[in-house]
Amino acid sequence: METTTEQQIAEWMVNEIKFRGMLRQEEAIEHVKQHFGEQYIFVNENGNASLEKEVKKAFRKLHKGRVAWDRDGFFWAWT
Repeated sequence: METTTEQQIAEWMVNEIKFRGMLRQEEAIEHVKQHFGEQYIFVNENGNASLEKEVKKAFRKLHKGRVAWDRDGFFWAWT
């Protein structure tokens, strides 16, 4: 099975969180833009840059609930 770019982004994110304990949204957005392309980023209804839906879907599937989103701090952390 070929690895999709969404899957590659999700794997990068999970590895970063495993290694560092957390990943800030702004860091993830910048890394994805530089290494994978702007097509994986969109501006949400609040005017914030966000990861594309398929990326988030692959990410959730990969971490299986072991990563939590901190709404106030705009970061993901290992649980």
